[in-house]
Formats: sequence, structure tokens, C-alpha cells
Amino acid sequence: MQVTNEFLQNLRQDYKSASLDESDVDQDPIIQFKKWFQHAVDAQIYEPNVMTLATADKAGRPDARIVLLKGVDTDGFRFFTNYLSAKGKELKRNPYAALVFFWPELERQVRIEGTVEKLDKETSEEYFNTRPIDSQIGAVASPQSQVIPNRAFLEEKFEELKAKSADKDIAKPAHWGGYIVKPTRIEFWQGRSSRLHDRINFEKVKGIWTKTRLAP
Repeated sequence: MQVTNEFLQNLRQDYKSASLDESDVDQDPIIQFKKWFQHAVDAQIYEPNVMTLATADKAGRPDARIVLLKGVDTDGFRFFTNYLSAKGKELKRNPYAALVFFWPELERQVRIEGTVEKLDKETSEEYFNTRPIDSQIGAVASPQSQVIPNRAFLEEKFEELKAKSADKDIAKPAHWGGYIVKPTRIEFWQGRSSRLHDRINFEKVKGIWTKTRLAP
């Protein structure tokens, strides 16, 4: 099999597993998100907290990557990373982001847009201290998004730090911590047959969520 344009044009799936009506969706999109997330957990989807994080560079060009959701509440959606990474620098210049969750087994996606703020140091330290030791060392060892000479450079630095940290607590680096995406828009998308998908959209205006249906 060769990946040709013809092959890609004929690669499709008709979605038939569920529907989504306005009456099915909670008036609070955060509550609705938690319901759908629980469905993803119950369906034993591999890493249901995987999400695409989209930011923009200083020229306005979009930049996207996969990160992990590590908290959600009425304030928004949390993730953790290196503040000196490409996404950290982009968020410093332009503190707006978009998130996308896609759970193909449920034929669902959730799209989120909002402003971004750093979490406080105490919250970041609390989460950092729950991470496995090797993940803590990795956060210290990796100059994320910077050019490195080879894989060996990274592994040697990791092993050096691991040896120095034996039987010691690892301190959270000052350049590592959390962000919260405070949503202004949340869309729930349910795949439907013939590409007539259900899209229920929430917009936050003056602190109040309004719910509408969008055409697919």
C-alpha cells in the first residue's frame, strides 16, 4: 500500500455511535467536559488527558504540540512544562491558547480557547513533588526546545544529575511550572453520519456562558 492522494481521499469513517442535542449538554461547559472525560476514562481510552496545545509565535504563526491535562476546575485547564520552552516563550509574548481533545473511540472532540496564566509557585511545586523521580530529574536535565549536539548529551546529563541526587529530594527548577487556560470558548463535537456532525458551542460573555449550535 502506498500513501497516495487517492488513498487519502478515500480514507474516511462514517460516525454513527452517538448524537448530541442541546438538551443533553449541561449549562456549565466545565461540568459537561468532566462528564465526557469520565466517559473517556470508563471507555479505557489510552491517555484520555492527551490534548493538543496551540499557541502562536511572535510573527503570529501557529505552533501546536501534544501535552497532558493535569487539572480542571471552574477556573480552567491546567498543564505543566518548561517556561523556557518554545511554548513558554510564545505564551509569555501572547498569553492566549487553544486546546483540542480527540477521543476517536467515542467519536468526540472538545475544542477550547482562552487566556493563559502561570500557576503560582506553590501549586507547581506541589505537582512537581508528585512526579516520579526520573521525571523530576528529566525536567532539570532537559533544556527543552534548545538545540543539543546528540542524544548522548542528554542521557549523560540525566545520569550525572541522577547520581548527584541519590537519596535527596529534587527541587523544582525555577524555569518549570504550570499554566492554566481560562476558557472563553468551549465546543463539544460529536461525530455523526454523512459529516452532519453535532457541534454545541459555549461562549463566555461578561462571565456568563451562552450555548448555541454550530453547523458542521
